[in-house]
Amino acid sequence: MADIQWREDQPIYIQIRERLVSMILDGRLSPGDALPSVRSIATDLQVNPLTAMKAYQSLVDEAVVEKRRGRGMFCLEGAREKLLNMERQRFLEQEWPHIRQRIENLGLNVKELMETGKGDKDQ
Repeated sequence: MADIQWREDQPIYIQIRERLVSMILDGRLSPGDALPSVRSIATDLQVNPLTAMKAYQSLVDEAVVEKRRGRGMFCLEGAREKLLNMERQRFLEQEWPHIRQRIENLGLNVKELMETGKGDKDQ
């Protein structure tokens, strides 16, 4: 998780949360796996431990991670599916309307976009 470039448009704890979500979604963290400790994340990313803890707490609040007293934070069963549904919904509600508007403004069509995307996958 080191060597991170912080974006100015979003709080750091949300950016840390996004990295943890990515680890769960791409399978680097599976149900039952321990998340990196708050202390190690704070040290690696050179952030205040309270900032790192806020990112972890957001995942606890979403019931995808559980805190085990004295042992750390652990990925829960079904976390990937739950996060996938949440991230899809967030994309459709928050990001897609802007992307769709941009596509329309540029006069692009779906076929053209899909063909462009195919070339990127083959390389």
